[in-house]
Amino acid sequence: MPFEAAVLKEHGVTFVVVMVQKHIIDRKVLAGQTRRKLKRLFRRLPVVLVAQDEDGVPMFIGRQDLVRFMRKVDLKDVPWKLYSIEQPDE
Repeated sequence: MPFEAAVLKEHGVTFVVVMVQKHIIDRKVLAGQTRRKLKRLFRRLPVVLVAQDEDGVPMFIGRQDLVRFMRKVDLKDVPWKLYSIEQPDE
């Protein structure tokens, strides 16, 4: 399963921003589960999820200090990379 993410550093804090679908942000339980899984993948770095609404306005879920920082960042300037998680066959 491919996804876009970026590892950033701000005020000495290294964290990861992950682009997700809006329905993940809309459902708090699903957002929490997603953040926990990604935190394990990214070696326990704090995780901020970002999705865009219909108008392209970003919405964030994560640590409040990191969310406040990300609200000031143009998502076009984020150094996104494509990552992949292997999904086990069900």
